[in-house]
Amino acid sequence: MYIINGIAYAGKTDSEIKVKDFNIVDDMMMLVTFDTGEKRVFDATVLLEYPAFKPLENDDVFRSAKVDYGVLTWLEGNIDIAPETLYKKCYAYPEA
Repeated sequence: MYIINGIAYAGKTDSEIKVKDFNIVDDMMMLVTFDTGEKRVFDATVLLEYPAFKPLENDDVFRSAKVDYGVLTWLEGNIDIAPETLYKKCYAYPEA
């Protein structure tokens, strides 16, 4: 499902999904907003099993996250996660 201009559509968008914004809400937890307008919860601890993401165990590194051209990155782009992968690893966030 994706949302464009307040209208919900089933299926996938025709274009590549991108990260629009995020908020860190807790230890290794983020609320990610995608360019579809959908917000999803991301538990970054799932990444720690991969050696490339081990630096995220450091809270300062984790909190240094940025969105760079629609991609969530850390350490000046030395660590990133593809938006499609991020989306799949997120959980739906039902807004009230």
